[in-house]
Amino acid sequence: MKQRLALFDLDHTLIPFDSGMAWTRHLMREGALDAGAEARYLGFCRQYVAGTLDIHAMVRANLLPLAAFEPEQLARWRQRFEREIAEHLPDDAMRARVAHHLACGDLCAIVTATERLVAEPFARAFGIEHLVATEGVMVGGRPTGEIAGLPCFREHKLTRVQQWLRGLNAAPDSIAAFDESFFYSDSINDLPLLEAVTHPVAVRPDERLRAHVCALGWGLVDE
Repeated sequence: MKQRLALFDLDHTLIPFDSGMAWTRHLMREGALDAGAEARYLGFCRQYVAGTLDIHAMVRANLLPLAAFEPEQLARWRQRFEREIAEHLPDDAMRARVAHHLACGDLCAIVTATERLVAEPFARAFGIEHLVATEGVMVGGRPTGEIAGLPCFREHKLTRVQQWLRGLNAAPDSIAAFDESFFYSDSINDLPLLEAVTHPVAVRPDERLRAHVCALGWGLVDE
């Protein structure tokens, strides 16, 4: 039996929106963030698209304000956020792809630059056990705004996936050791990981990634 690996980017790939923006808006409705929070987050999104994002600065801006609240309050906000997103996930082509890979017994993981605190509810909503995400440092249940280890971003996504596979203490222990491997992404930022799998699939790709799809004949989900 073939051993297969299926990896999924989160924002604008598994979901047709930005998880961090959804979380920011949720916290604004809860009264945890001020009225300027959405504009500040949107500024980081523009930097991401332009290829100029300092992910450490973004994580610090996103997580540090939450240190002012009790961990129990943060947990309640996350629980309400998880209920909200579960009700609004689209029943689309990507949800069907996830279901197919899970039904085939493939090893599946979400691989995202989004902080684990935000990404975990989405992994549970899709029924995906494994999550490789940017890890925010927590002290006493409160975020410090700093990143533990390498951010799961650009070329580090590939490194983080290889570290995760080795940490499973099972074979295969690298992407290359799988008979087949898939990675679904919308962004040129994910090119290193896309190039490392046997089946790179672009999902509603940005302009630069679409050029690679056209030139190399990669898989495409454009719904």
